[in-house]
Amino acid sequence: MSRRTSRPRRPDAPPAGPPRITPTAPCPCGLPAAYGECCGRFHAGTAAAPTCEALMRSRYAAFVVQDAGYLLRTWHPSTRPAVVDFDPAMRWTGLEILETTEGSAFHTTGTVTFRAHYTDDGRPDALHEKSRFVREQGAWVYEAGVFVE
Repeated sequence: MSRRTSRPRRPDAPPAGPPRITPTAPCPCGLPAAYGECCGRFHAGTAAAPTCEALMRSRYAAFVVQDAGYLLRTWHPSTRPAVVDFDPAMRWTGLEILETTEGSAFHTTGTVTFRAHYTDDGRPDALHEKSRFVREQGAWVYEAGVFVE
């Protein structure tokens, strides 16, 4: 997922900050598991995403919980921004994985095409992207993406 730049907060906007997700809450990535057993363990650094789809899901969840450190750690050094800015008016609401190519334990590259749903100032919208992942020092990292449509 690409980063979005921040915009000034409106006085009537809800308080800034990520939604509070506990380890026992449903994982935002859409899989039927608790956050702590799913993407939370990747965010905490106790496990590494075994496939590029798992990394994509965990990066989406990192956008939901606003974990900039995880996003930067899982971004390829050649395309990684200096910082990740979160738009306070944006709320991620769901992820659809549409297609994956390669990206298993037996590959060094892979792609994930997805649609990430969000609201921006309460207006629903979606980001449709084909993301490219590569292995860097044995771990999957996000390299780049192209918008679809």
